[in-house]
Amino acid sequence: MPYCNLSIIKEKRYFMKYDVIIIGAGASGIMAAITAARQNKSVLLIDKENKLGKKIYATGNGKCNFTNAYMKKECFFGNEELSNNIFGVFSEKNVIDFFNKIGVLSYEKNGYYYPNSNQASSIVTALELELMRCGVTICLNSSVLEIKAIKDVRPCDSISEYIIKGYTIENVADVSSAGLEKNKKISKDNKHNKNSNSKRNSNKSNNNAVTQKRMFLYECKSLIFATGLLASPKLGSDGSSFELIQKLGHTFTSILPVLCGFYCKGNAFKKMAGVRVKGQISILDNGKVLNKNTGEIQITDYGISGIPVFQVSHSISELLLSKKTVMGEIDFLTDISAENLKQCLKNNALILPDKKEFKYILNGILPDKMWNELFNYAKMDSSFTKKGIIKRNMSLEKTINDMINKLVDSIKHYQVIIEKSRGYEFAQACSGGINSNEIDANTLESTLYNNLFFAGELLDVDGICGGYNLQWAWTSGYIAGLNAAK
Repeated sequence: MPYCNLSIIKEKRYFMKYDVIIIGAGASGIMAAITAARQNKSVLLIDKENKLGKKIYATGNGKCNFTNAYMKKECFFGNEELSNNIFGVFSEKNVIDFFNKIGVLSYEKNGYYYPNSNQASSIVTALELELMRCGVTICLNSSVLEIKAIKDVRPCDSISEYIIKGYTIENVADVSSAGLEKNKKISKDNKHNKNSNSKRNSNKSNNNAVTQKRMFLYECKSLIFATGLLASPKLGSDGSSFELIQKLGHTFTSILPVLCGFYCKGNAFKKMAGVRVKGQISILDNGKVLNKNTGEIQITDYGISGIPVFQVSHSISELLLSKKTVMGEIDFLTDISAENLKQCLKNNALILPDKKEFKYILNGILPDKMWNELFNYAKMDSSFTKKGIIKRNMSLEKTINDMINKLVDSIKHYQVIIEKSRGYEFAQACSGGINSNEIDANTLESTLYNNLFFAGELLDVDGICGGYNLQWAWTSGYIAGLNAAK
């Protein structure tokens, strides 16, 4: 493959050269920057957000479940050749060791690894300190406006050399607040401007400071994209890099929101909203169980959510993409068999006062918000009483048995029609990404251009909840950074 130089086009005054430039300062981008810098390369890390690792802060409910002891192939979706790197190149053990060496003590709970502080900020701070120690230049509040891939064929020792220019980057803050604190030369160049601005705005609060836009020209041998896809756009992954990547000739597969809740058909959910119950959700495709998971299911006013729903979300999103009717079946009492549940309900019916509604046989078994809906689903009247049955000259024993059988079926096989996901805004990750046939699975280098690499969610790998998506970020960032530095 021909050698390529990747240049970032800038305006006149600010021109700098680096060995490696990474666009995207999330988990994978930071890992790539640290890895490349450890190979004694000059590294620039660029991000359009105002701080590093924004999405990391939101992981693990703010505690950052940064990897998992149970690392199996079935925990990942997408391109298996890519995800196999987790098991052979940079595994969960490597991740735990990496963070331990940069000062993060961790603990394990049910396979989940967390920092001992139980603070996601500890992970970000440790990474930031390591970036500083490695001498990585950080440029925040900066947007890449344009990528021009210009193939200029030149003879070079009988090998064609393609020069690919560049990246126009607009810095939407003054240099100091943009995070170029490592580059002394830039700091010196802008000292006069900064002091002038301070005097000019001396009577204003910091909130009213003038934001300056400046154009920069960077040149590098290797470039890494680690900008994410579309999940949680408020935290930075808004697809703004897609056009830049596509202009380089790369294409994307279908990008779908995963690890999110789903809207379901019907009004019953509003009546049961707020209920959390340990259960199992199964995703059915023409009656066949495609995927299932057990845990705390959350009933919301729009439908279903919770970790078990997140774990099967990849299957749901793919079925929705194919325009199929997506059926979810919930077992609200996974720890009790149907027969044992019937016996329990019969005992409750036996001691139920004659004038009390039958829905009370569910007391102590399931939340009261669910009682009426479960009877309605079974097409039964929850207000029936023993006295009412006797008045109608109906067999009390047979009627109770019939009702309990239907109720148990309702509890163990509650089916819902899933209509759509909550969208990228509420998704923790996305499935899909850059077409894998355009990526070298071993190096994560583009097959279209030398020295162009991709890491993290941009690649077609996504995992279930539990630290798996962060594990992929660490692994892919490490591989891209290592190979970009060669």
